[in-house]
Amino acid sequence: MTAGGPVQERPEVRIDRSDVGRRVSVRRVSEFVGDRPVFRDAIGVLTSWDDHGLTVVPRAGEPVSFAEQLLVAGKVVPLFPARRAPLPAATPVELQRIAARGWPAVEQEALGAWTLRASAGFTKRANSVQALGDPGLPTAQALAAVRDWYAARGLPAWVEVVTPGTADDLRAPLELLGPPDSPTLVRTSPLAGLARGGTGHDRVRLSRTAGPAWMSLYGKLSEDPAVREAARQVLHGGPSVWFATAPGAAGQPPLAIGRCVIDGPWAGFGAIEVQPYARRAGLATAVMAVLAARAAEEGATGAYLQVEADNDGAVALYDGLGFTTSHTYHYARLSQG
Repeated sequence: MTAGGPVQERPEVRIDRSDVGRRVSVRRVSEFVGDRPVFRDAIGVLTSWDDHGLTVVPRAGEPVSFAEQLLVAGKVVPLFPARRAPLPAATPVELQRIAARGWPAVEQEALGAWTLRASAGFTKRANSVQALGDPGLPTAQALAAVRDWYAARGLPAWVEVVTPGTADDLRAPLELLGPPDSPTLVRTSPLAGLARGGTGHDRVRLSRTAGPAWMSLYGKLSEDPAVREAARQVLHGGPSVWFATAPGAAGQPPLAIGRCVIDGPWAGFGAIEVQPYARRAGLATAVMAVLAARAAEEGATGAYLQVEADNDGAVALYDGLGFTTSHTYHYARLSQG
């Protein structure tokens, strides 16, 4: 016995394949006891709907997949109603380590408490040593080991310098190498305000993967196949990663994209990109709101992001969304030795 005919013959099914990426409520037949169907409900993101069936990712994160003929009811539902909560406690060092988990390098190796990171040169964050804590060696020897490790991979040796956070005995020799490279602000905000902000949420779709359309707008890609593969791995790495897309017109690239990685009480935002001709229309805020609502649904209460200090437009956007600066970091490049 099946659950029913085609979707168009089931009036309680008020969703279709165009709703992939939205938050939905579905009821499906989970089993039959004799001739009697047993129904189960799920609320979450509709991540796929094709000839193989539907998949919904509920709050707990484990996908629920079932055949289309088992769907008996479905509708789009509002974003998760995030509750106001204080910002989670985290020191700058703790937050940097959380951020590193959310942007995991392809190759990582411990040097005491330090972490050597390499990803074919895709971003300094994924190709620098996170030098926090004790490396288990005198500073000069530790830096020599860092230099050798990156030289063996044909990469420059970048050291992430966190303020406050990096030890003074490490900071002193690094300051002799020249001015800070890529000064960056790490900014935080309670999550609930983001999840409730903006309009146009129905234009945004969520996905567990960054498809070709999303990648077409992402601004940090290289033509080098090795770098592109490293980018794919880094972007999809992290505890619970979601990608947001505001689609353009049919056959056109997306208007806006974003990425969020959820790690316990923290949600990290990045890759917020908007087409130049679509800016100042609230799309960045809408993308962040949809991502924030999903993060809140998974239990996060705090948001963080990293923005280069000289990116005035992005800093102003995040100011308006209530972000404040937790700490800063920059990079120092070790000499060849």
